Amino acid sequence: MQDYTLEYGNKDEGFLAYTDADWGSETTTRRSTSGFLVKLGGAAVSWTSKAQKTVVLLSTEAEYMSLSDTSRQLVWTRSLMQETGFKLSPLPLCRDNQGAIFIASNAVQEKRTKHIDICYHYIREVVKQGQVELFFIPTEENPADMFTKIFAWDKFQSYRSQLGIRFGS
Repeated sequence: MQDYTLEYGNKDEGFLAYTDADWGSETTTRRSTSGFLVKLGGAAVSWTSKAQKTVVLLSTEAEYMSLSDTSRQLVWTRSLMQETGFKLSPLPLCRDNQGAIFIASNAVQEKRTKHIDICYHYIREVVKQGQVELFFIPTEENPADMFTKIFAWDKFQSYRSQLGIRFGS
């Protein structure tokens, strides 16, 4: 592991965040797994993988919860950067679930989503305030996938390369 480094060399690439969830992946508790990756300058600055706090009924709900959790990290990151004098536009947050993006972007109450805990609707507020901007990306292009699932070696290496990790000097 001593030969691996993070390279923050891409001056043109600002903040970019990805999030993903794996519905009901924890076999004993049926809790979903959330993961996110925040990059700056082409390399990782923040990431996590953890079981969600509650059992969810739908995969879109798990994806929505991970979107909301990631937005909290982005708002904190944005606040830190602004305190040090940087002016930032909305931070981009990429996700591979259009249903979760729709729920986050539209404050509609439907029978399938009315049971979602109110704390997860935080994402709606930060999108409305222009702190975070949501984007859809295909699943195969989402490196946060590596924090929620197990992959074959070649796919893992592909995602790892998106973290800004380099081997050797």
